[in-house]
Amino acid sequence: MSAILEIANLNAAYGETKVLQGVSIAVEEGGITALLGANGAGKTTTLRAICNMMVRTSGTITFAGERIDGRATEDIARRGIAHVPDGRGTFGHLTVEENLRLGAYTRRDRAAVNDDFQRVYAYFPRLLERHKQQAGTLSGGEQQMLAIGRALMMRPKLLLLDEPSFGLAPLIVREIFRILAAINKDEKTSVLLVEQNANLALELAGQAYLLETGKIIMGGESAVIAGDPSVRRAYLGY
Repeated sequence: MSAILEIANLNAAYGETKVLQGVSIAVEEGGITALLGANGAGKTTTLRAICNMMVRTSGTITFAGERIDGRATEDIARRGIAHVPDGRGTFGHLTVEENLRLGAYTRRDRAAVNDDFQRVYAYFPRLLERHKQQAGTLSGGEQQMLAIGRALMMRPKLLLLDEPSFGLAPLIVREIFRILAAINKDEKTSVLLVEQNANLALELAGQAYLLETGKIIMGGESAVIAGDPSVRRAYLGY
């Protein structure tokens, strides 16, 4: 299977503070890749670097066969990369429906946008129930569903997810991961998942990388990563 995203020798910094050092990863087209690591390892910075957001970078980032490093964030989004940031980034004063419509701002096929509301509501029935409700009044799990739904309104080829389980109850997390698996299967949407819940991430993803202090120290099939004794001790709790 070919890679839809290839990152080679990526360095990233905030001002003079270096965060990533020579990071190289790939996301298979139609696949799910997990990026694991402790707090401060550089996982969020990797996603920001892909989108050219708030970070200075060097190295190459290739998406669907084209270099995107150095391009404007909006241009990267238009090419088919949707970013669901940590903290969810919903607009609390807008309704659920208004938040979803904002997700389609890069699209020109306005007639199809209306059809996609039903597609998103099929994945997330709770959002349909609350479509006229202000996003700021939703539960944490519902806000995460809204953030993912808004990203789907872009019809992305690649979905970047930053800690979708953060702060959520285990049952809600399981439901969201079940839906992510369905989206990947049904839509053939490629996924790069940044996640601290390594057990769930390795269950969902086919490929995984382990990031420590800005460097990739391990990568390969998720089953192989999960079977490594050092990974089990440090990240899986057994």
